[in-house]
Amino acid sequence: MSKSSTRIALVTGASRGLGRNTALKLAQQGVDLILTYKDSESDAHEVVRQIEALGRRAVALRLDMADSRSFGAFADCVKSVLAQSWQREQFDYLVNNAGIGFQASFADTTEEQFDLLFNIHLKGTFFLTQKLLPLLKDGGRIVNTSSGLARFTFPGYAAYATMKGGIEVLTRYLAKELGSRGITVNTIAPGAIETDFGGGMVRDNPQVNAHLSSVTALGRVGLPDDVGGAIAALLSEGNNWVTGQRIEVSGGMML
Repeated sequence: MSKSSTRIALVTGASRGLGRNTALKLAQQGVDLILTYKDSESDAHEVVRQIEALGRRAVALRLDMADSRSFGAFADCVKSVLAQSWQREQFDYLVNNAGIGFQASFADTTEEQFDLLFNIHLKGTFFLTQKLLPLLKDGGRIVNTSSGLARFTFPGYAAYATMKGGIEVLTRYLAKELGSRGITVNTIAPGAIETDFGGGMVRDNPQVNAHLSSVTALGRVGLPDDVGGAIAALLSEGNNWVTGQRIEVSGGMML
């Protein structure tokens, strides 16, 4: 496959968790990767090594999703990487995955916590996508990451879920406004997943894991493979007519 016909995906927050799994699943489908990390440079380069072992090309770039002022310089860096590594001016897929999570009741959530969630999840996704639009090819695809918590409720996630609700609205607007370029935009909304997200509570607390499994139709909590595989499937060749949709990947939680 020539470099001009190679598909390239940019996945934010891909040094660990769902982003890492998504990047590896895409590489297995023959997609090259630009992946971002914030702190875990060694982990990011390990993902690059694993992608290269699958026969694909990958580059890791640092990005702080909370610092929207850095997005212009980041877009310039992506442009340079595309030219140097692929002799290309644009990439094909943008997966807005990077995020953080913590549990705090509505009454105890601080303004600083709220602002951090807002800056990373909602403002960050909004303006990073805006800065990268000139580098996303016509006919490309965007996948935004929401959460099952935007549909069902558990105490302690009011601020986090509010941001994810905003992501779902943003997805519909992007699908409408970018449709003229043939760009599809969809939301993936994971349910409870065994990762280190939010301190690894779902993975490491047997009582929490058992309770969430009991309210899930398929009888268990999710694994990174469940979500990474769903995103890779959404970005596969047969899904070019799906846009503006919220696709929950939760095994049927809280039905």
